[in-house]
Amino acid sequence: MIETAPTPLARDAFALAPGLVYLNHAAVGVLPRVTRDALHAMLDDHAARGVLGVASREASVPAYRRRIAEFIGGRGEEIALLRNTTEGATVLAQGLGLGPGDEVITGGNEFGANAYPWFALRERGVQVTLIDAPRERMTPDVLRRIISARTRVVSVSWVTFDDGYRHDLAALAQAAHDAGALFVVDAAQALGAFPLDVTATGVDAVYGTGAKWLMALQGVGYLWLREALFDRVAVRLPGWRSVEDIWNFLDYAQPLAADASRYDGGTPNFAGALSMAASIDVLADAGIERIAAHALALTDHLVEGLRSRGWTVASDRSRDDVKSGIVLFRRDGVDMVALGRRLNAANVCTTFRANGIRVAPHGYNATDEIDALLDALPR
Repeated sequence: MIETAPTPLARDAFALAPGLVYLNHAAVGVLPRVTRDALHAMLDDHAARGVLGVASREASVPAYRRRIAEFIGGRGEEIALLRNTTEGATVLAQGLGLGPGDEVITGGNEFGANAYPWFALRERGVQVTLIDAPRERMTPDVLRRIISARTRVVSVSWVTFDDGYRHDLAALAQAAHDAGALFVVDAAQALGAFPLDVTATGVDAVYGTGAKWLMALQGVGYLWLREALFDRVAVRLPGWRSVEDIWNFLDYAQPLAADASRYDGGTPNFAGALSMAASIDVLADAGIERIAAHALALTDHLVEGLRSRGWTVASDRSRDDVKSGIVLFRRDGVDMVALGRRLNAANVCTTFRANGIRVAPHGYNATDEIDALLDALPR
C-alpha cells in the first residue's frame, strides 16, 4: 500500500481505485468527489423531472462562466462554453477573417487541436509558419526574429503536450503585440496546474479543455476572449443561443448577444460546465500556486530518480520557468510502448508512445507514488 504525505489536494477528495498510481493528467484528469456528487445530483434531477429541471440548469450558466473567468482573472461575459480546445481554436481561426497575405505563426509540435484549425486557413491563402519545435522553442527572441508586418496571429500551447515545455506567455504576448499581431493560447496542458492572470500576461484569447488538469468531464471546453475583440472575431458557427434574447425564437433580426455567449452556438453541455466550475472550486480552495509548486517538486524528484537510473529525460528541465507538470523520458533499446503497458498492468498509469513515457502528476499525488513508478522501471 502506498503511504501518502499531505498534498495540496487531499487524496481522500478523490475516489481513485485502491492501489492505482494515477500519473496521467495530461491525458484525462480524475473527477473530485464533490464534482462527481454534483453531477449525480444534476443527473438525478434530469431523470426525475426532465424539462422541469431546465430552468435551474439555465440559471446556473452565468455562475459557471464567472467561476471559470475568475480563475484566470477575467470576467464571465468574456467566457464562451464550448466542447473542447479544437472548437476554441476554430472560433478564432474562422472568425478573424484572415486571407491571402496574412500569416499565422505557431509551434511545430502543437497538439492537433491547436494545429488543424490554423492549417485549414491555408485554403484561403493564409501562410501558416511553424517554428521548428522542439529543436527550436518559441521564445521571445525567436518570435521577434521571424514575425513580420503580415503576421496577424501568434498561437502557442502554454505547455506543450509532448514534452511539457512551458512558454513565457507575457513575454510572447509583448513580442506579438509589438509587431501588431494577436497572441492566443491553448491552455489545455497548464490551466489547473499553474496560475494564470489574463490581464497581467496580456494574452488576447485563451482556450482549452476541462478534461485534463481542470479535472472536469470530457467534452467540455472554454474560450476566454478579450471583450475588445468581440467585433473582430465574427460568429462563424451561429446558433439559437448566439443572439440577444434566446427565448424569442422567431425574431431572426435580433442582434448577437453582447457577451461571449455569442460563440456558444447551441445548447451548452450543462453537465460539463458544472463539472468544470465545481472542480475549479476545488483547485482554487487548495491554492493554484501551491499546486504548481507541488507539481514542480514531484517532477523534479522524478527527473532526479530517472537520471540516477540511467534514463534519458527528454523534457527541458534547465530552468524553473520552462518546467511544467509533464515529464517525458525514454531509454535507447527499450520498447517504450511495451514498458508503458507493463506499467499500466502494474497499476501505474502513464501515457506511452514510441518516443517515450509521459508522466503528469497533479496536486494530490505524493512522492511515494513517484517512487512507485521509479521502482517499477527496469534497471
